[in-house]
Amino acid sequence: MAACLRCRRRLPLSPPAAPLEDDGLLSENLLRLPPQPSSLPRASAVCSRLLSDPAFRRRFRIHHRGSALLLGSFIHYPGITFQPAPDAPDRLPLEQFRLKLDDHYIALGCRHGLALFFLPIRLQVLVWDPLAGHQLRLAVPPDFEFQGAKGDISGAVLRAAGDVDHFRVVLVGCDGEQPRTALACVYSSETGVWGGCVSTPIPSEGLFIFRGEPAMLAGDRLHWSVTVAGSRGILKFDLDRQSLDLSLLPGDYYTPLSPEFTVVRAEGGRMGFLFLHRFIAELWSTKRNRDGVEIWTPGRSIELDKLLGLNSEKEPPQMIGYAEENNAVFFRAADADYMVHLESLQFNKLPKTTVGSYYHPFETVHTPVPSLRWRIKFWLCPLYNCNFGCHIPH
Repeated sequence: MAACLRCRRRLPLSPPAAPLEDDGLLSENLLRLPPQPSSLPRASAVCSRLLSDPAFRRRFRIHHRGSALLLGSFIHYPGITFQPAPDAPDRLPLEQFRLKLDDHYIALGCRHGLALFFLPIRLQVLVWDPLAGHQLRLAVPPDFEFQGAKGDISGAVLRAAGDVDHFRVVLVGCDGEQPRTALACVYSSETGVWGGCVSTPIPSEGLFIFRGEPAMLAGDRLHWSVTVAGSRGILKFDLDRQSLDLSLLPGDYYTPLSPEFTVVRAEGGRMGFLFLHRFIAELWSTKRNRDGVEIWTPGRSIELDKLLGLNSEKEPPQMIGYAEENNAVFFRAADADYMVHLESLQFNKLPKTTVGSYYHPFETVHTPVPSLRWRIKFWLCPLYNCNFGCHIPH
């Protein structure tokens, strides 16, 4: 028997065979823990049983939906490295985010605690859960077996709200054949197979290129920034309808000399754009007019030189990443990289990366799985509803 260090109650070191009457109360207490690693409990054997329960983990994710923590970013080029975001004690060990592969691989994006990579040599995609240490390689569907200048591939990974057991991979691409079409196909971990492909015509015989940016999820649609024969557009995949659509940017914003842009979440969770012209970042969003037609409207402008204290006589910043759950854009300036939160305009100064690098933010609501060995500030006495924050020896 072990004793609680403050309340001196005697606690068993191994879990009882039968479920405890306090499991319901313990579940409610754990559910209210913040998602940061430093606030998660070091579970005793009883906590381990509860925290490993898929139903509880699903409830934990639903409870903290909308409060995803930015743990860091995979930085692509040259190679792929991981840059942790939070300061100690929330900083996670780098070893947990080192992907050991023999093949050259390309980061496609991260979402819901999963990361997606493309291995062009093997024509495979890799789904990786760094926190659980799980990996799954998938051969691309037969319609996506094209390489090099003849075609281009991108994709996204996501889970349903609160689902910690299953995920979907959406693969999109263009095969380079005539007539030009864009393709999409969905893999479900629930069925273990790829579904049928859907397509949409590309209204040009010029190059169709994914711009290296990960997809942005707004509502039930994924959005990719693409370039079509020098014009800029958005490829949209509707997850519910399983439909694909390509549209160009409004007005003069799709000319070859148009400013930089990235797809972002606008007010109300809708799709929006952030255009960058030198030091001015301009937010656009959509709304429906009186006839029910969706039109583009400009929003506020952000003067980055004033916000970040940049010298407007130097090279203007570039957009190099977007964190959709935190609604934050990454910029590379002359002196450093910056992460700017679009709603609050608060920003963080980051180490400067190599020219050509791109941020793939890794955001997740932590599921408190006891196998993760983090330094913990909060301790829980689970069996007797002790509220003193007791340390239970293992």
